Amino acid sequence: MVVVRRTSRDIRSESRLEVMHALLSAGEASRNELARVTGLSPATVATVVSDLLANGVVTEARLTAGRVGRPTTTLRLNGDRGRIVGVDVAETYVRAVVFDAALDELSSAEVAKDEHHGETDYVIDGIVDALDTALGRADATRDDVLGVGISLPGGMQRRSEVSVVVPNEAWHHVDRLRQRIGLPLVVDNPLKAIATAELWFGAGRRLASMVTVNLGTGVGAGIVLEGRILRGATNSAGEWGHSLLALDGRRCRCGRQGCVEAYVGAAGIQQTLAEIAPEHPLAAEPMQREFIGALAAALESPEPDPAVTETISRTARYLGSAIADLVAVVNPDMVTLTGWTAWALGGHLVPAVRERVVRESPGDSAADLALEVSTVRGNSVATGMATIALERFLGDVGLLTTRVPTAL
Repeated sequence: MVVVRRTSRDIRSESRLEVMHALLSAGEASRNELARVTGLSPATVATVVSDLLANGVVTEARLTAGRVGRPTTTLRLNGDRGRIVGVDVAETYVRAVVFDAALDELSSAEVAKDEHHGETDYVIDGIVDALDTALGRADATRDDVLGVGISLPGGMQRRSEVSVVVPNEAWHHVDRLRQRIGLPLVVDNPLKAIATAELWFGAGRRLASMVTVNLGTGVGAGIVLEGRILRGATNSAGEWGHSLLALDGRRCRCGRQGCVEAYVGAAGIQQTLAEIAPEHPLAAEPMQREFIGALAAALESPEPDPAVTETISRTARYLGSAIADLVAVVNPDMVTLTGWTAWALGGHLVPAVRERVVRESPGDSAADLALEVSTVRGNSVATGMATIALERFLGDVGLLTTRVPTAL
């Protein structure tokens, strides 16, 4: 086994991240407040702040007068340092979000995508269109951009199977994508993006181990263990949606039978409805996001739809059982649900899912488990990719040596 030794440079790098996390959470803080919140020594905070000030990542905010002694200077992240863009490439849309360097959202743009097409040029055209539109809405130019983070799903189909309808081919043409974008670029998968968003903006701020479950067309889990994102040997950790839920069960688009995704992905939920009520009008809805939206609307209707109610009940049972397997393996402090299906249906799913997880998890592993819809609002994939791009920028300027993204 290879033991990676942390150098003093790595320790300082981690300290810079801790200070940036604290400033992101507080908005602004003094050096003494940063030392108290992070647990770092005042001397370490002073050194870290000097590094961040010198690179324009942090700026002085204002002077505050204390009861005794000299006024204190507060600090904040320097949003004017530049612009960061996060891009979420999903099966049904491409969404680009522009942030300032303090990770405050400035603008966004979404391009609808035909979920039945995933050709490379089609995907890249959508990315470029969304990026340019979002930059225009932020009154930003490409010269303002410090980095772009793009999330690409896919990579799970077998070679012998019919290709899964996701932009897998774009992974094989990153050079072409880089050429079209013409900006500092990092590419990662959505599971690492949502885990990063939770680390910076959600439950990861206070918890060491957690799982963020992404629910949409695809299904997966961003896993954080002891404060670090689990990537795996080939950066494919978290493909929980393609773990087994039912032996010899439904056919999954990855080529296997019985995958979690085949039951709790958007298409799987629609199949459940079709099994319950084959003639139900929503069972024939061709577009997944419209189907999930209509399902949510039916649940809010004053007149209950028995087929829809039973669909949600079965989906909660499937999802709870699948999460119980995650709890058995990972034993996290918290599980959060994110993604457009979670935003639409989470409130209806969470109570029954939580009950199922507690009942089916081994021993007392879920007794104190928190399970809720993620508090990271907006597009968590785009937010996470922007954060990964910011981390890459910090690495490029020599401020970050650990946790620098290793993706393309």
